[in-house]
Amino acid sequence: MLDKLFFSFNAILPIILIILLGYVVKRIKLLPENFFPLLNRLCFYVCLHVLLFYNIYNVNNITEIVQNWKIVLFAILSIFVIFFLGLGFVTLWIKDNTQKGVVLQCIFRSNYFTLGIPLATTLAAGNSVSLAISSVLSAVVVPLFNVLAILALSIFGKKEKLSVKNIIKKIITNPLIISVFVGIFALGFRALLPSSAAGIKVFTIKNNLPFLYSSIEKIANIASPIALIALGGNFTFSAIPKLKIQIFSATFIRLICVPSIFLGIAYFLDFNSNEFPALIALFATSVAVSSVPMCEGIGGDTQLAGQLVVWTTVFSAITLFLIIFICTHIGIFV
Repeated sequence: MLDKLFFSFNAILPIILIILLGYVVKRIKLLPENFFPLLNRLCFYVCLHVLLFYNIYNVNNITEIVQNWKIVLFAILSIFVIFFLGLGFVTLWIKDNTQKGVVLQCIFRSNYFTLGIPLATTLAAGNSVSLAISSVLSAVVVPLFNVLAILALSIFGKKEKLSVKNIIKKIITNPLIISVFVGIFALGFRALLPSSAAGIKVFTIKNNLPFLYSSIEKIANIASPIALIALGGNFTFSAIPKLKIQIFSATFIRLICVPSIFLGIAYFLDFNSNEFPALIALFATSVAVSSVPMCEGIGGDTQLAGQLVVWTTVFSAITLFLIIFICTHIGIFV
């Protein structure tokens, strides 16, 4: 039992420590305060684009998505259900328009890439099938999260005439979505290329342009640390009292309601131990770190977004421990 508790904390603590680093750097005035919003802009306008492309392009084979169609379909449908239920919640209960899209993001958008994949990898314990499923889901859900996040922030964003045309225009012209399409195009192009006798594609960025692949990989790898440092630098404890209702409600839904309902459904649909690591990563982790720079770039209460990342991350150490314990107790994990 204690090993599961330590495992949960070890998964969460690196994120908290990097956030704390940003907070300390600001407190000791090592860097000027206006540095951290600029760091958010760097993350949103550069690093996140490269990260999205990297995630999609690194799917080993498009057929893997088809082979795992059941869990992919379940993940997509679940995310849409969570999104629309969350939309109803924020419309009825959150009064400030700048906060509605932020709370909605927290409800449906998990930290699948930064926390979820490492978590799923550990839970998989070397199981290659589980690892493949986690990678396949990342190529599907991460772009979907970004599309829906843009939609959420656009619906409740800056004061302008709201129409389907305007929302669609915002989505298809958003640089992040363009990055997704570029990644899908590159992946599709690679799939169409012939392979050698050894089964290796005649051209890939990784094998034929290693300098470019290495650059993309390095930029993708710094996206989350940059977002976390910026989050720490922008974090203020003084904001908690005025945001306590939003923080509590969004954190409760993200960490308790969503995993309880959708992992429960997955269990009754007979998803097995190969698939549950990815499902826990998808439904039970904290809100995505990239939700903060996205609010900064598109529009939304950035302060609330930062608070939600911090508190869902902190409390997820406890909720993940409980979820893993329950899954072990009922025989999903041995």
